[in-house]
Amino acid sequence: MPNVLSAPLVVEFPFTRSLGPVQSAFLTGLRERTVLGVTASDGKVLVPPVEYDPVTAEEIHELVEVAATGTVTTWAWNPEPRRDQPLDTPFAWVLVRLDGADTALLHVLDAPGPEAVSTGMRVRVRWAEERTGAITDIACFEPHAGEPGGSTPHDGEFADPVTGIVTPARLDYTYTPGRAQSAYLEALEGRRVVGERCPSCRKVYVPPRGACPTCGVATDERVEVGPSGTVTTFCVVNIKAKNLDIEVPYVYAHIALDGADLALHARIGGIPYDQVRMGLRVEPVWTEGSRHPDHYRPTGEPDADYDVYKELV
Repeated sequence: MPNVLSAPLVVEFPFTRSLGPVQSAFLTGLRERTVLGVTASDGKVLVPPVEYDPVTAEEIHELVEVAATGTVTTWAWNPEPRRDQPLDTPFAWVLVRLDGADTALLHVLDAPGPEAVSTGMRVRVRWAEERTGAITDIACFEPHAGEPGGSTPHDGEFADPVTGIVTPARLDYTYTPGRAQSAYLEALEGRRVVGERCPSCRKVYVPPRGACPTCGVATDERVEVGPSGTVTTFCVVNIKAKNLDIEVPYVYAHIALDGADLALHARIGGIPYDQVRMGLRVEPVWTEGSRHPDHYRPTGEPDADYDVYKELV
Protein backbone atom coordinates (compact mmCIF):
# COMPACT_ATOMS: atom_id res chain seq x y z
CA MET A 1 0.00 0.00 0.00
CA PRO A 2 1.53 3.38 -0.99
CA ASN A 3 2.46 5.92 1.65
CA VAL A 4 -0.21 8.52 2.38
CA LEU A 5 1.25 11.96 1.72
CA SER A 6 0.34 14.89 3.95
CA ALA A 7 1.82 18.25 4.74
CA PRO A 8 0.91 21.36 6.73
CA LEU A 9 -0.35 24.19 4.57
CA VAL A 10 -0.82 27.84 5.47
CA VAL A 11 -2.81 30.28 3.34
CA GLU A 12 -2.18 33.80 4.61
CA PHE A 13 -2.72 37.27 3.18
CA PRO A 14 -3.59 40.80 4.37
CA PHE A 15 -7.00 42.08 3.28
CA THR A 16 -6.92 45.86 2.80
CA ARG A 17 -10.03 47.99 2.34
CA SER A 18 -10.97 51.64 2.45
CA LEU A 19 -13.83 52.83 4.64
CA GLY A 20 -16.93 54.79 3.85
CA PRO A 21 -18.19 57.51 6.21
CA VAL A 22 -20.25 55.16 8.40
CA GLN A 23 -17.59 52.49 8.96
CA SER A 24 -14.96 55.20 9.37
CA ALA A 25 -17.00 56.85 12.12
CA PHE A 26 -17.68 53.50 13.82
CA LEU A 27 -14.02 52.45 14.01
CA THR A 28 -12.77 55.92 14.87
CA GLY A 29 -15.39 56.02 17.61
CA LEU A 30 -14.05 52.79 19.10
CA ARG A 31 -10.64 54.38 19.27
CA GLU A 32 -12.26 57.18 21.29
CA ARG A 33 -14.26 54.78 23.52
CA THR A 34 -17.48 55.60 21.74
CA VAL A 35 -19.80 52.99 20.22
CA LEU A 36 -21.81 54.23 17.26
CA GLY A 37 -24.77 52.70 15.46
CA VAL A 38 -26.88 53.84 12.56
CA THR A 39 -30.65 54.36 12.35
CA ALA A 40 -32.42 52.39 9.61
CA SER A 41 -35.57 53.40 7.76
CA ASP A 42 -37.73 51.37 10.16
CA GLY A 43 -36.27 53.24 13.15
CA LYS A 44 -34.09 50.38 14.36
CA VAL A 45 -30.57 51.17 15.55
CA LEU A 46 -28.05 48.82 13.96
CA VAL A 47 -24.80 48.01 15.79
CA PRO A 48 -22.39 47.41 14.20
CA PRO A 49 -23.62 49.97 11.66
CA VAL A 50 -24.15 49.22 7.98
CA GLU A 51 -23.93 51.65 5.09
CA TYR A 52 -27.09 50.56 3.27
CA ASP A 53 -30.56 50.03 4.65
CA PRO A 54 -31.36 46.27 4.93
CA VAL A 55 -35.01 46.97 3.98
CA THR A 56 -34.84 49.66 1.29
CA ALA A 57 -31.17 49.24 0.20
CA GLU A 58 -30.86 53.03 0.37
CA GLU A 59 -27.71 54.63 1.77
CA ILE A 60 -28.08 55.48 5.47
CA HIS A 61 -25.90 57.72 7.60
CA GLU A 62 -27.91 58.85 10.65
CA LEU A 63 -25.47 57.96 13.45
CA VAL A 64 -26.33 57.48 17.11
CA GLU A 65 -24.17 56.76 20.13
CA VAL A 66 -25.23 53.72 22.14
CA ALA A 67 -24.15 52.61 25.60
CA ALA A 68 -21.07 50.51 26.33
CA THR A 69 -23.31 48.18 28.35
CA GLY A 70 -25.68 45.56 27.07
CA THR A 71 -27.34 42.16 27.29
CA VAL A 72 -26.09 38.77 26.08
CA THR A 73 -28.61 37.36 23.58
CA THR A 74 -26.79 34.06 22.94
CA TRP A 75 -23.36 32.54 23.57
CA ALA A 76 -20.99 29.61 23.05
CA TRP A 77 -18.08 28.55 25.25
CA ASN A 78 -14.57 28.31 23.76
CA PRO A 79 -12.41 26.09 26.00
CA GLU A 80 -9.29 26.25 23.81
CA PRO A 81 -8.50 29.68 22.34
CA ARG A 82 -6.55 29.68 19.09
CA ARG A 83 -3.72 31.86 17.90
CA ASP A 84 -4.62 35.56 17.60
CA GLN A 85 -8.05 35.20 19.21
CA PRO A 86 -8.99 38.09 21.55
CA LEU A 87 -8.16 36.23 24.78
CA ASP A 88 -5.55 33.56 25.50
CA THR A 89 -7.64 32.00 28.28
CA PRO A 90 -10.97 30.15 27.83
CA PHE A 91 -13.80 32.56 27.02
CA ALA A 92 -17.33 32.77 25.63
CA TRP A 93 -18.28 33.96 22.19
CA VAL A 94 -21.27 36.22 22.75
CA LEU A 95 -23.82 38.23 20.84
CA VAL A 96 -24.42 41.41 22.83
CA ARG A 97 -27.30 43.81 22.21
CA LEU A 98 -25.91 47.07 23.50
CA ASP A 99 -28.29 49.38 25.33
CA GLY A 100 -29.87 51.65 22.74
CA ALA A 101 -29.32 49.17 19.88
CA ASP A 102 -31.75 46.77 18.23
CA THR A 103 -29.18 44.33 16.84
CA ALA A 104 -26.40 42.34 18.48
CA LEU A 105 -22.63 42.71 18.23
CA LEU A 106 -20.42 39.61 18.10
CA HIS A 107 -17.45 39.67 20.49
CA VAL A 108 -15.98 37.73 23.42
CA LEU A 109 -16.83 37.62 27.11
CA ASP A 110 -14.17 37.18 29.76
CA ALA A 111 -15.68 34.75 32.25
CA PRO A 112 -14.19 32.15 34.65
CA GLY A 113 -16.20 29.30 33.13
CA PRO A 114 -19.36 28.38 31.21
CA GLU A 115 -21.33 28.25 34.44
CA ALA A 116 -20.77 32.01 34.78
CA VAL A 117 -22.38 32.77 31.39
CA SER A 118 -26.08 32.92 30.62
CA THR A 119 -28.42 34.37 28.05
CA GLY A 120 -29.81 37.64 29.40
CA MET A 121 -26.81 38.45 31.59
CA ARG A 122 -25.68 42.06 31.74
CA VAL A 123 -22.21 42.96 30.42
CA ARG A 124 -20.10 45.99 29.58
CA VAL A 125 -17.23 46.81 27.25
CA ARG A 126 -13.68 46.44 28.54
CA TRP A 127 -11.64 48.83 26.43
CA ALA A 128 -8.16 47.95 25.20
CA GLU A 129 -5.39 50.06 26.73
CA GLU A 130 -4.02 50.91 23.29
CA ARG A 131 -6.63 51.63 20.64
CA THR A 132 -6.02 52.11 16.92
CA GLY A 133 -9.48 52.25 15.35
CA ALA A 134 -10.38 48.56 15.04
CA ILE A 135 -12.91 46.15 16.51
CA THR A 136 -10.10 44.94 18.79
CA ASP A 137 -10.31 48.31 20.56
CA ILE A 138 -13.00 46.45 22.46
CA ALA A 139 -10.70 44.07 24.31
CA CYS A 140 -13.70 42.00 25.43
CA PHE A 141 -16.92 42.21 27.39
CA GLU A 142 -17.10 41.56 31.13
CA PRO A 143 -20.00 40.93 33.55
CA HIS A 144 -21.69 44.10 34.76
CA ALA A 145 -24.56 44.74 37.15
CA GLY A 146 -25.28 48.38 36.23
CA GLU A 147 -28.49 49.91 34.93
CA PRO A 148 -29.26 49.97 31.17
CA GLY A 149 -28.24 53.03 29.19
CA GLY A 150 -29.73 54.58 26.06
CA SER A 151 -28.77 56.23 22.79
CA THR A 152 -28.18 59.80 21.64
CA PRO A 153 -27.62 61.33 18.20
CA HIS A 154 -23.99 61.72 17.12
CA ASP A 155 -22.48 63.66 14.23
CA GLY A 156 -19.73 61.07 13.64
CA GLU A 157 -17.07 63.76 13.63
CA PHE A 158 -13.68 62.91 15.14
CA ALA A 159 -10.18 64.28 14.76
CA ASP A 160 -7.88 62.17 12.57
CA PRO A 161 -10.55 59.71 11.36
CA VAL A 162 -9.68 56.13 10.40
CA THR A 163 -10.04 55.81 6.62
CA GLY A 164 -8.81 52.27 5.95
CA ILE A 165 -8.11 48.95 7.64
CA VAL A 166 -5.86 45.96 7.03
CA THR A 167 -7.25 42.63 8.20
CA PRO A 168 -4.93 39.62 8.23
CA ALA A 169 -6.49 36.41 6.95
CA ARG A 170 -4.89 33.05 7.73
CA LEU A 171 -5.94 29.44 7.28
CA ASP A 172 -3.84 26.60 8.75
CA TYR A 173 -4.64 23.04 7.76
CA THR A 174 -3.10 19.70 6.83
CA TYR A 175 -3.36 18.85 3.15
CA THR A 176 -3.61 15.20 2.10
CA PRO A 177 -3.62 14.68 -1.68
CA GLY A 178 -5.61 11.87 -3.20
CA ARG A 179 -4.36 9.01 -5.35
CA ALA A 180 -3.90 11.05 -8.53
CA GLN A 181 -2.09 14.00 -6.99
CA SER A 182 0.06 11.73 -4.82
CA ALA A 183 1.34 10.02 -7.97
CA TYR A 184 1.94 13.44 -9.54
CA LEU A 185 3.96 14.66 -6.54
CA GLU A 186 5.98 11.46 -6.30
CA ALA A 187 6.84 11.73 -10.00
CA LEU A 188 7.96 15.34 -9.53
CA GLU A 189 10.39 14.16 -6.86
CA GLY A 190 11.98 12.04 -9.60
CA ARG A 191 12.00 15.06 -11.95
CA ARG A 192 9.22 13.63 -14.08
CA VAL A 193 5.77 15.04 -14.84
CA VAL A 194 2.82 12.69 -15.09
CA GLY A 195 -0.83 13.34 -15.83
CA GLU A 196 -3.86 11.17 -16.32
CA ARG A 197 -5.81 10.51 -19.52
CA CYS A 198 -9.59 10.53 -19.65
CA PRO A 199 -10.89 7.21 -21.03
CA SER A 200 -13.74 9.06 -22.76
CA CYS A 201 -12.42 12.27 -24.35
CA ARG A 202 -8.75 11.13 -24.24
CA LYS A 203 -7.55 14.45 -22.87
CA VAL A 204 -4.51 14.40 -20.57
CA TYR A 205 -4.79 16.50 -17.43
CA VAL A 206 -1.76 17.85 -15.54
CA PRO A 207 -1.84 18.06 -12.58
CA PRO A 208 -4.20 15.05 -12.54
CA ARG A 209 -7.44 15.36 -10.63
CA GLY A 210 -8.57 11.74 -10.49
CA ALA A 211 -11.54 12.56 -12.70
CA CYS A 212 -12.07 14.30 -16.01
CA PRO A 213 -13.48 17.81 -15.43
CA THR A 214 -15.18 17.66 -18.85
CA CYS A 215 -16.68 14.17 -18.87
CA GLY A 216 -16.93 13.58 -15.12
CA VAL A 217 -15.52 10.05 -15.35
CA ALA A 218 -12.68 8.61 -13.27
CA THR A 219 -9.16 8.68 -14.70
CA ASP A 220 -6.40 6.21 -13.89
CA GLU A 221 -4.26 5.89 -17.02
CA ARG A 222 -1.01 7.69 -16.24
CA VAL A 223 0.79 9.57 -19.00
CA GLU A 224 4.22 11.17 -18.79
CA VAL A 225 4.29 14.63 -20.40
CA GLY A 226 6.77 17.43 -21.04
CA PRO A 227 9.07 18.32 -19.55
CA SER A 228 9.08 21.20 -22.03
CA GLY A 229 6.04 23.28 -22.82
CA THR A 230 4.60 26.46 -24.28
CA VAL A 231 3.58 29.69 -22.57
CA THR A 232 -0.09 30.18 -23.36
CA THR A 233 -0.65 33.37 -21.36
CA PHE A 234 1.08 35.22 -18.53
CA CYS A 235 1.02 38.15 -16.12
CA VAL A 236 3.74 40.45 -14.81
CA VAL A 237 3.89 40.62 -11.00
CA ASN A 238 4.91 44.04 -9.67
CA ILE A 239 4.08 43.67 -5.97
CA LYS A 240 6.56 41.79 -3.80
CA ALA A 241 4.91 39.05 -1.77
CA LYS A 242 5.68 38.65 1.92
CA ASN A 243 8.29 35.96 2.67
CA LEU A 244 8.91 35.34 -1.06
CA ASP A 245 12.54 35.96 -2.01
CA ILE A 246 11.91 36.93 -5.63
CA GLU A 247 12.63 40.42 -6.92
CA VAL A 248 9.88 42.19 -8.81
CA PRO A 249 8.90 42.47 -11.54
CA TYR A 250 8.69 38.80 -12.49
CA VAL A 251 6.39 36.71 -14.65
CA TYR A 252 3.90 33.99 -13.76
CA ALA A 253 2.61 32.06 -16.74
CA HIS A 254 0.25 29.32 -17.80
CA ILE A 255 2.35 26.62 -19.47
CA ALA A 256 0.96 23.84 -21.67
CA LEU A 257 3.40 20.97 -21.27
CA ASP A 258 3.96 18.87 -24.38
CA GLY A 259 1.36 16.13 -24.41
CA ALA A 260 -0.95 17.80 -21.86
CA ASP A 261 -4.42 19.22 -22.49
CA LEU A 262 -4.45 21.52 -19.46
CA ALA A 263 -2.04 24.38 -18.74
CA LEU A 264 -0.35 24.58 -15.34
CA HIS A 265 1.07 27.77 -13.85
CA ALA A 266 4.68 28.48 -12.94
CA ARG A 267 7.23 31.29 -12.77
CA ILE A 268 9.31 32.18 -15.81
CA GLY A 269 13.03 32.93 -15.25
CA GLY A 270 16.21 33.18 -17.25
CA ILE A 271 14.80 35.94 -19.43
CA PRO A 272 13.88 39.62 -18.83
CA TYR A 273 10.25 39.93 -17.81
CA ASP A 274 9.42 42.13 -20.81
CA GLN A 275 10.62 39.44 -23.22
CA VAL A 276 8.19 36.79 -22.07
CA ARG A 277 5.52 36.20 -24.70
CA MET A 278 2.74 33.85 -25.71
CA GLY A 279 4.12 30.89 -27.61
CA LEU A 280 7.50 30.98 -25.84
CA ARG A 281 8.96 27.49 -25.51
CA VAL A 282 10.18 26.76 -21.96
CA GLU A 283 11.67 23.94 -19.86
CA PRO A 284 11.77 23.30 -16.10
CA VAL A 285 14.72 24.30 -13.90
CA TRP A 286 15.29 22.16 -10.80
CA THR A 287 17.33 23.21 -7.80
CA GLU A 288 19.33 20.84 -5.64
CA GLY A 289 17.11 18.94 -3.24
CA SER A 290 13.88 20.45 -4.61
CA ARG A 291 10.79 18.28 -5.08
CA HIS A 292 9.39 20.47 -7.83
CA PRO A 293 10.70 22.83 -10.54
CA ASP A 294 11.87 26.20 -9.21
CA HIS A 295 10.92 27.95 -12.45
CA TYR A 296 10.80 27.53 -16.22
CA ARG A 297 13.29 29.05 -18.67
CA PRO A 298 13.39 29.43 -22.48
CA THR A 299 14.54 26.36 -24.41
CA GLY A 300 15.90 28.36 -27.32
CA GLU A 301 13.44 26.74 -29.73
CA PRO A 302 11.35 28.83 -32.13
CA ASP A 303 8.07 30.07 -30.65
CA ALA A 304 5.10 27.75 -31.03
CA ASP A 305 2.46 28.68 -33.56
CA TYR A 306 -0.72 30.08 -31.99
CA ASP A 307 -2.87 27.37 -33.55
CA VAL A 308 -0.94 24.75 -31.56
CA TYR A 309 -1.97 26.12 -28.15
CA LYS A 310 -4.99 28.36 -28.79
CA GLU A 311 -7.39 25.87 -27.17
CA LEU A 312 -5.42 26.15 -23.90
CA VAL A 313 -5.36 29.94 -23.61
